[in-house]
Amino acid sequence: MPSTGEQPGKGVYYCKKCGTRIVLDEDTDTLPPCERCNHREFEKG
Repeated sequence: MPSTGEQPGKGVYYCKKCGTRIVLDEDTDTLPPCERCNHREFEKG
């Protein structure tokens, strides 16, 4: 499961706690903490 600070590749990720959608546009983008709840674990959408 992708976590904050990782570079999991471009795509859409959803916070495992609140479901907020994060979009990474580049393979080198780093996954930030959730902007809504600050959770750090995501699942790829």
